[in-house]
Amino acid sequence: MRQRTESEPTNNRTTVERTSERELVVTRTVNGPARIVFEAWTKPELFKQWWVPKSMGMFLRSCEMDARTGGTYRLVFGHDASDLHEFFGRYIEVTPHSRLVWTNEEGGDGGPVTTLTFEEKGGKTLLVMHELYPSKEALDAAGTGAADAMGETFEQLDELLVVLGANVGRS
Repeated sequence: MRQRTESEPTNNRTTVERTSERELVVTRTVNGPARIVFEAWTKPELFKQWWVPKSMGMFLRSCEMDARTGGTYRLVFGHDASDLHEFFGRYIEVTPHSRLVWTNEEGGDGGPVTTLTFEEKGGKTLLVMHELYPSKEALDAAGTGAADAMGETFEQLDELLVVLGANVGRS
């Protein structure tokens, strides 16, 4: 049961794959060292610059992150003040520059647990994001729409990494 979609915005490819009845895996190599990529995932001032796909016309209105084991996060986004959506949960594991694990509690008990690993190779970082849902039905209900949007989101992350100078010395 493998479904796969791909997006090739520039030279890096984002792959979205349903690897089991309960798990979705998103993979992407980005142009920056793991230390800077990890900061882009855990510092609100950086995260706000890349996380919401620009094509959706939405903005990240609020971003609160206490990126430590046991800490919480809350993201509020939308087109305008009358159309707001929230993602929130807690960090189960925070291992600097290599691993983040968090809950997605906005869906109640049906929300996935997300594990994101950072593996640096030659100044680039391989991101592997596993979303494990409590049941096949929960993953079916979520669909792959949000994961499919990760191609654009990761492209925006790559753009931010260029601005941050993360690819200095890259040929």
